[in-house]
Amino acid sequence: MATVLLDTHAIIWLLHGDRRLSPTALQAINAASRQKTQIALSSISLIETAYLEEKGRVPTDTLSGILSLLDAPNASLIEIPVNRQIVSALRGIARAEVPDMPDRVIAATAAYLGIPLISHDARITASYIQTIW
Repeated sequence: MATVLLDTHAIIWLLHGDRRLSPTALQAINAASRQKTQIALSSISLIETAYLEEKGRVPTDTLSGILSLLDAPNASLIEIPVNRQIVSALRGIARAEVPDMPDRVIAATAAYLGIPLISHDARITASYIQTIW
């Protein structure tokens, strides 16, 4: 069972050791790793990362780095596919509140799983979704 869900920017910043990842967020990730609980990542984050690579907004090895984390033996990072339950949860997140579709899917994934989302996104943190930052 996953205890936290990473937003796309959180996994990218974690992967690249970016200082923009807050100490609180890093502490939550490290705590989950120490406790040997799973850390979730929405499959839409993989799509979003591929798109960011295409636009040159992240290094070209970012997606392969995330996939390596997912594929590692005894990986704590797990992919959560988008499914109809997440689509149902998405309908409970107002588009006016979280207008970006990938962000809504990620927020809906956290809501569906009932776990906090590690995110710096101001629109998500202002919503009812429990966030860590």
